Amino acid sequence: MTRMLPMQPSERAAPRLWAVALALVLLYLWQLGAAPLFDVDEGAFSEATRELLSSGDWGHTTLNGTDRFDKPILVYWLQAASMAVFGVNEWATRLPSALCVLASTWAAGRFAARRWGQPTGALAALVLGSGLGLLSIGRASTADGLLNALLVAISLSLWQFAESGARKPLRWAYFWCGLGLLAKGPVAVIVPGGALVLWSLFSDRGRTALRAAWEPLGWLIALAVALPWYLYALNRHGQAFIDGFFLKHNVERFSGTLEGHGGGFAYYLVVLPLLLLPWSPLLVAVLARARELWREPLARFLLIWAGFVFLLFSASGTKLPHYMLYGVAPLALLMARQLGAIGRFGRAALWSALALQLALAAALPTLLPALAPQVKDVWVRGLFETAPGAGWLPLWTGLAAVLALAALLLRRFDFGQRYGAAVLAVALLWVGAVIPWLSDTLQGPFKAAGVWASGRSETMVQWRMHQPSFAYYRGIPTPQRDPAAGELALVKRHRLGDFPYPHEVVFEQRGLLLVRRLTEPQP
Repeated sequence: MTRMLPMQPSERAAPRLWAVALALVLLYLWQLGAAPLFDVDEGAFSEATRELLSSGDWGHTTLNGTDRFDKPILVYWLQAASMAVFGVNEWATRLPSALCVLASTWAAGRFAARRWGQPTGALAALVLGSGLGLLSIGRASTADGLLNALLVAISLSLWQFAESGARKPLRWAYFWCGLGLLAKGPVAVIVPGGALVLWSLFSDRGRTALRAAWEPLGWLIALAVALPWYLYALNRHGQAFIDGFFLKHNVERFSGTLEGHGGGFAYYLVVLPLLLLPWSPLLVAVLARARELWREPLARFLLIWAGFVFLLFSASGTKLPHYMLYGVAPLALLMARQLGAIGRFGRAALWSALALQLALAAALPTLLPALAPQVKDVWVRGLFETAPGAGWLPLWTGLAAVLALAALLLRRFDFGQRYGAAVLAVALLWVGAVIPWLSDTLQGPFKAAGVWASGRSETMVQWRMHQPSFAYYRGIPTPQRDPAAGELALVKRHRLGDFPYPHEVVFEQRGLLLVRRLTEPQP
């Protein structure tokens, strides 16, 4: 079979790509610990990691003292290592996610630079790293930033094998797959493997996929990386591990709706443009050229990668916005390549998308209280009604608007550079002011209660709620159950009427209470 020859770059990691990389480092590390942990996911991952570090048992995770089988072990190891070095705080627990996303943007930028030149490579890194979706998981202490980085590494390595036939990148792909199995499980193999199989079927009747699958050394590498921990977990927990990890959090997550996270087949048609903000208009330009792009082997692979993720998770019973992020990297590569070809209308659409993001940041402090009467959830409605003051947010919003406008007027630079600079200005507003304010609005009471409770000797429980961040800030596992006499219970005020025990309130903030049970319930 005749092999495709990869395009040779005229420049490698040139100044423009380095400048984008440094800008993204600032974007991801600045104010990384400013926002309280979001429940449930961030709180659960962070508390499980804190418990691992506290117990010294690095082979297994618990949440509030109960076995946790939601995800494999790798992300907990990374977070625990960060906490061991930098302390138990939000910055440390989020650092691995930030570094993983930064690594994926660098990998995508270098990949694009080698094939389409360093200006496109720099744009690819910027499009991927400054989009709202990836920016969010890069500042969240969950497994998604890690998995996304590994999917990028696996898929780009598989493409290098497909275009050249070289075994070295294929073996690297198997190594990354082994880490992916330790990061989140079978999805790390299904997504890149499915994309390669489909591309190969369309391109060479499956021959490349068969050669990729017949790689004994690669299989040994992947199994050597992943299998020891899986065997350890199986030996330690037996059927509970099979039921909890494989059946519940993999099979049932796909076949049914877990934890109320459902949606129709068109769910990701709505979610995807939001994840790509403020670059979403470029997606329309890419789709408009899809038939033309399909004729190019690499572009076909990128389209199949993104399309496979879309179809796979659209068919899944459980739907969460960040699932579609596993297919954003190929779209970012195609969108960066398309940016130079868009006309006046496309540029106006891009500026409109950025203006929308800026306007939303400016409106949030008044928008949430105004929307409160329409919110059905009593707890969330109360949080919206008692949202903290905007503080410096209006000033930061005005400054971001001025910087974005200044970038627009810098005619000496090309459109991609000017728009990229404006995007970074607005993104800094979001990470520096908007996300911390929003997190304080939604999660501030739990952090305040946990900090208040830290160091206190009383036994505490959570009554009819699951807020892992409270245990994280308290520094002690806090189970969900009814309190015994003398114990403290975390209770939401609107549920206090159902609390069946005599009590006294010892802490309150914005509708969140800690109450002490006084005596046994009266008959």
